[in-house]
Amino acid sequence: MIGRKLLLVSNPHSRRGETILAPATEVLTAAGHQIIPAVCNTAADILPAILAEADEIDGVVVAGGDGTMNAAARALVLTGLPLGVLPSGTANDLARTLGIPEDPVKAAGIIAAGHSRRIDLGEVNGHYFFNVASIGLAADLAQKLTRQTKRRFGRFGYAIAALKTLAGARPFSAEIVNKDERIMVKTLQIAIGNGRFYGGGMAVESSAAIDDSHLDLYSLEVERVWKLALMLGSFRSGRHGLWEEVRTARCTQFDVFTRRPRPINLDGELMTSTPAKFSIRPGAIIVYAPAP
Repeated sequence: MIGRKLLLVSNPHSRRGETILAPATEVLTAAGHQIIPAVCNTAADILPAILAEADEIDGVVVAGGDGTMNAAARALVLTGLPLGVLPSGTANDLARTLGIPEDPVKAAGIIAAGHSRRIDLGEVNGHYFFNVASIGLAADLAQKLTRQTKRRFGRFGYAIAALKTLAGARPFSAEIVNKDERIMVKTLQIAIGNGRFYGGGMAVESSAAIDDSHLDLYSLEVERVWKLALMLGSFRSGRHGLWEEVRTARCTQFDVFTRRPRPINLDGELMTSTPAKFSIRPGAIIVYAPAP
């Protein structure tokens, strides 16, 4: 295979960022690829870093977590450059969805091999997401899950922040609209998924895929928060829709309205708020992924 010129975008604040760059770079250069490093201290630095090199490179490799991948999405849509994923965050749900291991040598080997596939992007109010956009519990969790907590405790930090979130959880009223219906709900969370995994390994829906050209929605209409403990296993498998307290729907577009603006968590970052218009962009991005 002819060597490619790859821009390696790294986030120095990601939990494992420093430990994966050297072995990953070694694998890629050994395969004949030229690496151009781009250290981005904030999410806002990623778009201009990619656009500045777009005419000179053949692909973009992003080392970071789901938030860092999300920050690269707009540049990838604008340039059409393929994405290589080096997971080094806390949850790494995009990597999990794509079947990319967290081991940097194995992840870099997938990029070096060069097999690619097209995947969808979710969009809400002009912002993109790979995994899930959530209103309610997950957005509250994102506010409590600080960078310091993630770096210190890793995935255990999710559990710490989740306990704090659940302790103060209160349902809210919302209107959900799609092409088939308009419904009013009282819910703890509305989640709309593009990929398969979110929240460190929870499944959006048992049959969800990141290239199926539609969005999967669920509304968590539980009256007693303690019941969530009984439902945990079904969320891991994506079969939570079997519970009568969980409303599910599948469509290409959803609108969500709330009485007052509520923040929306996109791939672990709060980026916009309700009212919200969700849509799907089929095949919007090319990614390096394991061969089928």
